[in-house]
Amino acid sequence: MARQASTKEQQSVRVLKVGERVRHILSELLARGEAHDDILRATSVSVTEVRMTPDLRNAKVYVKPLLGEDEAVVIKALRTNTAFFQREVAKRLGLKFAPKLQFKPDESFDEASRIDQLLNDPKVARDLGDEDEA
Repeated sequence: MARQASTKEQQSVRVLKVGERVRHILSELLARGEAHDDILRATSVSVTEVRMTPDLRNAKVYVKPLLGEDEAVVIKALRTNTAFFQREVAKRLGLKFAPKLQFKPDESFDEASRIDQLLNDPKVARDLGDEDEA
C-alpha cells in the first residue's frame, strides 16, 4: 500500500505535539533530579517551551530557573549535560532520529515585564485613558 503524503497542517501539528512531548520529558527529568549534576539537582528549572524544526531533528529548549537565579550557571550545566538529556529523550520518544537539543534562556518573562512597565508609564496611561472617554 502506498504511503500517503501528510498535509502541511498535519505535519505542523505533529511538530507541535513532539515539541510538547519533549518538554514534558525534560521537565520530568529535571523535577526528579535525574541529571547527574549538583547544580541541576539544587535548582528548580522550568522548561517553558520547546521549538522543533519541521524535520524533528533539532529542538530549541527554552528554560527558566526558579526566580531567575543563576540563569547563566544553570544554562551552562544544562549544556554540559546535553548528551544525557538527548539520550533520555530519544529513549522515551521512540522516534527514528533523536532531536539535537539546544538549551536557551527564556527571555519572554523579561520582555513581558518590559511591556508591562511601558503600559504603566503615565504618558501611555494618559493616552489610553483618552480612548475610553471618546
